[in-house]
Amino acid sequence: MSQTVRHAAALRMRPITVVGLVLLLAGCGGPVEVDVPDLGADDAAACEAFADALPQTLADEPRVDIEPADAPAAAYGDPPIVVTCGAGEPDGFGPGAQCELVNDVPWYIPPEQYDDLDLDLVITSAWHQPRVRAVVPAELRGAEAGVMAKLSPLVAEHLSEAGSCDL
Repeated sequence: MSQTVRHAAALRMRPITVVGLVLLLAGCGGPVEVDVPDLGADDAAACEAFADALPQTLADEPRVDIEPADAPAAAYGDPPIVVTCGAGEPDGFGPGAQCELVNDVPWYIPPEQYDDLDLDLVITSAWHQPRVRAVVPAELRGAEAGVMAKLSPLVAEHLSEAGSCDL
C-alpha cells in the first residue's frame, strides 16, 4: 500500500475513533455521589432550606446532578465543587482555630491546605449549626473566595450561629 493510500485510510478512521472516544467519555459521567448526613428534624429543615436556596452556578461552574437527588447538597462543574449541609466537625478544628471571615460569616480551612496547592480545599462554616462544607478541587484553587462569598449570605440566612472565631 502506498504512503498516500495509508494516509487517506488513517484520515477516514479518525472521525470514527473520535466519535467513539466521545461516546465512551460521555458514558462515564453521571450524578455526583454526595454524603447524606444523619440530621435531627430542626437541622434537616434548616439544611433543606439552605439547599433549596443554592444557586445554579458557583465559581462560574454550572450546577450538576447529585445522587441521591434529595440530599441537602449540590455539586458544580467537573471536577465538582461539592457543597453539603449537615457536615461534621472538620479535622483540626477546635478552640482558637483560625478563620476566614467572608461577608460576616467565619469559615474554617485546615492550615495544611493553605500551602499545599495540590490538596483539595475543605471549607467549613464551622461556627454555624448545622455546618456547611464546600470541597473545592485542587484544579479549581483560586475559586475559594468566590465560593465563600456566594455561600455566606445563605449560611447567615438559614443556619444558626454557634460561636465566633478569634481574628
